[in-house]
Amino acid sequence: MQQTYAELAQAPAGAGTTALRRWLIALSGNLCSHPYWAASAAWRAGGVELRRAARTHPSAPADGEAAA
Repeated sequence: MQQTYAELAQAPAGAGTTALRRWLIALSGNLCSHPYWAASAAWRAGGVELRRAARTHPSAPADGEAAA
């Protein structure tokens, strides 16, 4: 997610960021609906591990690559 935000921030105006915005929406939806976050303490205890797992997930776009 953080990589996608960074790519959006660096994209020039009118650069066609639709794919990045859609990927960010999909990531946000997956994060919000994940059962891991049902317990309020889970955010404080396991946020780092979940972010690490998300960075290495095979469906995440590679560096410099936008999702379709």
